[in-house]
Amino acid sequence: MKLLSRLSPEDEGLPVAGDARLFALGLAAWREALAGAQTTALAEAAALWSTSGRGRRLLEAIFGNSPYLSAIAVNEWEFLTRLVEEGPEELFAKIIEETEEAAANRASLMRRLRILKRRTALLAAVADLSLYWSLEEVTASLSRFAEAALGAALRHLLDDAVGAGRIAPDKAGEQACGFIVLGLGKLGGGELNYSSDIDLMFLYDPSRAEVFAHDGMGPFFARLGRELLRLLDERTADGYVFRTDLRLRPDPSSTPLALSVPAAIAYYEEVGQNWERAALIKARPVAGDKSAAFGFLRQLAPYIWRKHLDFAAIADIHSIKRQIHAHKGGERIGVFGHDIKVGRGGIREIEFFTQTQQLIWGGRMRELRVAPTCEALRRLAESRRIDAATADALIADYRFLRRVEHRLQMVDDAQTHRLPADAHGIARLAAFLGYRESERFVGELRSHLLSVEKRYAELFEEAPSLSGPGNLVFTGAEDDPETLETLRALGFADARAVSALVRGWHHGRWRATRSQRAREILTELVPALLRIFGATQEPQSALERFDQFLSRQPAGVQLLSLFYANPALLELVADIMAAAPPLAAELAARPALLDSVLAEGFLAPLPDLDALAAELHDASLLARDFEETLEALRRCAAERRFQIGVQLLLARLDAEEAGKTLADIAETALSALLPAVEREFRRVHGRLPGGAFAIIGMGRLGSREMTLASDLDLILVYDMPEEGATSDGARPLAGQVYYARLGQRLIGALTSPGSEGRLYPVDMRLRPSGASGPLATSFPGFVRYQRESAWTWEHMALTRARPLAGDAWLRRRLESAIAGVLTLPRDPSPLLRDVADMRRRIATQNPNPSPWDLKNRRGGLIDLEFIVQYLVLREGSRDPRVLQRGTREAIRALAAAGALPAKAARDLEEALALLRRAQMLLTLLAEAVPKSAFLPETVGLSLARAAGVVDIKALERDISKRTARVRAWYRRLIEEPVAEENLKEAGDSGR
Repeated sequence: MKLLSRLSPEDEGLPVAGDARLFALGLAAWREALAGAQTTALAEAAALWSTSGRGRRLLEAIFGNSPYLSAIAVNEWEFLTRLVEEGPEELFAKIIEETEEAAANRASLMRRLRILKRRTALLAAVADLSLYWSLEEVTASLSRFAEAALGAALRHLLDDAVGAGRIAPDKAGEQACGFIVLGLGKLGGGELNYSSDIDLMFLYDPSRAEVFAHDGMGPFFARLGRELLRLLDERTADGYVFRTDLRLRPDPSSTPLALSVPAAIAYYEEVGQNWERAALIKARPVAGDKSAAFGFLRQLAPYIWRKHLDFAAIADIHSIKRQIHAHKGGERIGVFGHDIKVGRGGIREIEFFTQTQQLIWGGRMRELRVAPTCEALRRLAESRRIDAATADALIADYRFLRRVEHRLQMVDDAQTHRLPADAHGIARLAAFLGYRESERFVGELRSHLLSVEKRYAELFEEAPSLSGPGNLVFTGAEDDPETLETLRALGFADARAVSALVRGWHHGRWRATRSQRAREILTELVPALLRIFGATQEPQSALERFDQFLSRQPAGVQLLSLFYANPALLELVADIMAAAPPLAAELAARPALLDSVLAEGFLAPLPDLDALAAELHDASLLARDFEETLEALRRCAAERRFQIGVQLLLARLDAEEAGKTLADIAETALSALLPAVEREFRRVHGRLPGGAFAIIGMGRLGSREMTLASDLDLILVYDMPEEGATSDGARPLAGQVYYARLGQRLIGALTSPGSEGRLYPVDMRLRPSGASGPLATSFPGFVRYQRESAWTWEHMALTRARPLAGDAWLRRRLESAIAGVLTLPRDPSPLLRDVADMRRRIATQNPNPSPWDLKNRRGGLIDLEFIVQYLVLREGSRDPRVLQRGTREAIRALAAAGALPAKAARDLEEALALLRRAQMLLTLLAEAVPKSAFLPETVGLSLARAAGVVDIKALERDISKRTARVRAWYRRLIEEPVAEENLKEAGDSGR
């Protein structure tokens, strides 16, 4: 009994049963298995050793602590007996030999690998529990089996590929195939956990591979890698071989499963991070074309091991460390539920300590370029990079924690690193580790954790902390648990999504974060950035919108430096991203808008019409051609609209003033654009002698009541001296066609997208005959249509018509013609009926408007404006002073003319102010009219704050009160008179 003979007579260190009931069940199952054995001699041998004192103690250690090992031991009692008799060395050598044998088919290979994996698990566990093997021997055996399994699976897949004609026959062997399987993490270091994932990276060398697949080399090797993973980690009735993890490959969220060697080299040289350098310290070929793999690692060596001390890299390593909320002793580390891998004083801290020193010094000291952690610590001490006492302590800490880790994972073959959360669980773990008293185990564990924590915290203790409220670590491929807790405490609901997003920045996902300097600044900036965004009303959405903004930036160093130096600017951007999705979308689409925020006077009062016109004129002077003119106009208009949005958000501007300024911006843009379009048009088609062209602003543009979401309602009008006139250019056009084409060019310039976006959306449905009418209308045709054919609703729209760009003489004539139409005598009864009928049709099309549809809801803006427009049309012939384009101005004029009761005027004006303000703010805070009565909490809070009320309920009450009054006046002034007339007509017809 080779293995049992190595146990001491007192069985020191061999675990006792943590659970006597489990031991009894396991022992019963063992005896039952022996009783039903086919091989009597082997069963007798098994019974002999298992009933001896040492044998029974070994079974107690297994059955009393690990359901997973118990099941294997009972099913593999013959193998366990051979292990007890022969010892682990020879038996493990046979396992490796069997693993590497060729398989007849895929199913038999998968079954064999899974059986051999569970035998390896049992062998390693028994050698560990009995102290027959050291920690290094246990981890090396697990790593060796993983290599053998990978190699066997890959050779089988390559043989299949040859048989299918996808690769050349001479490429079937691993060493010639060009496919590289690198082991990283603990597999790369030969230090696999008992229940570890295996960290892999798949590459292929195009110069060595020969592939005949129809879709090329890259997809072929990606499929090969995928099949290799399936062979290993697919669960069958026989279990699995290894769970696999490929997250340590270059930018795993956006790169294929298998990457070419040139692409990988380019990635590491251009955007590789220091934590990736640290990960590559342990990289080694574990399967595939090892010659190609060593060639790749030789090319990568200058990237991993810098010959000269790279102080920027050292600063980056320092900043990574400084993001970690390191405790410098004095606090008790809780044992219950503690994570011994990534928690305070855990295994990860030892690895980080070791790898950062290797990165700093390994470029000049080749002896430090080793993968195993303990060996690296020894060499750091020998080279006097760390003191010997620190190395000895950390090695002891590492060995202790790894042993605890193994016991945790042996229980149920779970990839866990978390200690039990209660005293009973801790007592069972202590028993599995060979402790007779759990208090002793807890004391030793805490001593090792504190030892690690102390040395880890001293690693860069001169550097100021960046971490703020807790860990904010985004290196590596895994989420740091304490970082997730910090993110949740900062206000982020989906901490994992935030961690992945920030990790993507560090991966160089966007151009702005690809340079080394940008990522160094980002590392310093991230804690403040997350704290600022976490303090907004909608942290998660705000950060996602900021990510969209960052994705559009062509470079990052200047921008990130700007944010780092100006926290107030970052706070403003965070508020925009959180509270104003339309502004956030605008900023993401036009990142250059941020420059305007930095301009002097961004929060100052906005310029008037003349100043805006001068500004656009100056901007267009620098343009060399029409496209540059158009881009300058787009940029200036966008910057001013964005400025208005920000000032509204900060309550620096009221809605009425914003509406007027938005209309002024649009007017000056049209006034600057039209001459540029005409010049460009005349280059080809010439002039139309004596002709004129003008633009009428309708709707909110005409009344100067625009919102941030308003399009431009336009009517285009032309005049020409005589029918049949033709332009004088190289390609002459008849007059009507000339102006139709000119109108098309103008609308195209307004609506076509450029690098600065588009200037404005346009709505032409208010032109004569609507969508079916010509794009541009002749002046006589416009006047004739309005006097003879227009519907009442078109005259209602005409009350806001304002000629605002184009030929001055034609604009004056249009002003006069519009006033003439609006002052025509009208029969009040048909007018009243038409207005009421139009409102009913609109209500039929939108029968259940949201309470936040302030335009369509009962008593909303449509009801209010219909009252005003009806009265303007009714009273225009009697008193032309009521012809005011602005709704508020028209209300006051109607009241002054005696056409509107004073109480009605007050109610309508108060409602107009509130509804306009709320509507303006909603276009700022929401991307569309909310369909539900219940606003998202953040929108409601922002709306109430910007509207100057206590809370959203107060605003809802105020809006309901005002709209009820509007609706009452609408009934009194329109609905009730129409009803009376209908009754009167019915009575007359009855007589």
